[in-house]
Amino acid sequence: MQYPEILQYLHDQLPMFHRVGPAAYKANLDNTLALSEYFNYPERKFKSIHIAGTNGKGSVAHMIASVLQEKGLKTGLGTSPHLKDFRERIRVDGKMISKEYICNFFNNHLDFINHTSPSFFEMTIALTFKYFADEKVDVAVIETGMGGRLDSTNIISPLLSVITNIGLDHANLLGNTIEKIAVEKAGIIKPKTPVVVGRTQNNIFDIFIRTAEQNNCECFFADKTYKVTPLSINDNTPAGAYKYLVNRTGRQDTIEAGLGGIYQAENIATVLQSFDILNSQAGLNISDEQVYSGIKNVVSNTGLMGRWQVLGLQPLVICDTGHNAEAVKIILDHLNNLQYEKLHFVLGLMNDKDIDDILMLLPEDALYYFTNAKLPRALDAYTLQDKARRFDLQGEAHETVDKAFTAAKSSAGRDDLVFVGGSTFVIAEVL
Repeated sequence: MQYPEILQYLHDQLPMFHRVGPAAYKANLDNTLALSEYFNYPERKFKSIHIAGTNGKGSVAHMIASVLQEKGLKTGLGTSPHLKDFRERIRVDGKMISKEYICNFFNNHLDFINHTSPSFFEMTIALTFKYFADEKVDVAVIETGMGGRLDSTNIISPLLSVITNIGLDHANLLGNTIEKIAVEKAGIIKPKTPVVVGRTQNNIFDIFIRTAEQNNCECFFADKTYKVTPLSINDNTPAGAYKYLVNRTGRQDTIEAGLGGIYQAENIATVLQSFDILNSQAGLNISDEQVYSGIKNVVSNTGLMGRWQVLGLQPLVICDTGHNAEAVKIILDHLNNLQYEKLHFVLGLMNDKDIDDILMLLPEDALYYFTNAKLPRALDAYTLQDKARRFDLQGEAHETVDKAFTAAKSSAGRDDLVFVGGSTFVIAEVL
């Protein structure tokens, strides 16, 4: 098969969560372990860092990878989902996996793949681990797809486990309480392997402490060590010019970050704590200057997109992949601190999200452009419009993301703000 045929095979033959939802979720590691054995356990051939959490895990994964690249380590980065190109999920030193490698992988192993019948994500992780092993990376940063305990990535033995925070997302699969979801995420904690938790949350604090004790490892809470404060939230600044004040006992620094959005303060603290532990317990010997450079250069080093990404000025156009109630709340906090005349909100949601929990947060004085991504999981734009009216949110429905985005930009004045959000896949179509 040629590359376009392989993409078609991946989309059509392998159950894909972002298209069909829970039907693609496998509540066991059977296929993952079978693929690992078939490929001679590639995940054992490189060092790794494992990252889970409800929000922020993608940003943290990219920043950690960027710092490792600044150190000069050959760095693998495995993330999901992709926005524009499937190959975004698998990078070495910021460069996407080649189409040629993907073609050879599937053409050489298609019989076993068909015999195993993996999900899209199970197959992608097998490809990721095989590629990193063949590339002989020094260390790989691996982001979970969903949850942790039964996630396909959870066969690695990392140097460090990182859990950013816990919120109610994918509750139909991971559990309908914060506590149940925390248990699933804590499933990435491994014996004698330190763990960093980004945010201290009182009702689940003890879950991480207890799981760490059971695994005979230390648990560190980043927000107990670091306080990171945005110094500027001006989104007219170029990439790399977002400034943060970093405080820890006996020390204060001002750093620049490549990612906007006030929520990155928490993610930056998580990254800083992670390298404290990687230096002290894994001997990586990475300097503060390399850590700060990695945080600043994350976009150019790793190709990260869709995190508080400024797409235009006059009017200011911003997109962000935050797609659950907690993420939307943080996004709105940032929007409320910006100066603009009118907010034009391009909004699309997935039908398996807690729609009402998101809609009840949104401002009534914005003008909405309801839409849907080109996915079976996407909530129909007209259905979304009807639901939004119950929360006094007004606007027109548009059958495609492109039409909604075009309408918003056409309607906005030079001092207005156009924001695109609600779903990663809406952002993907805009980009």
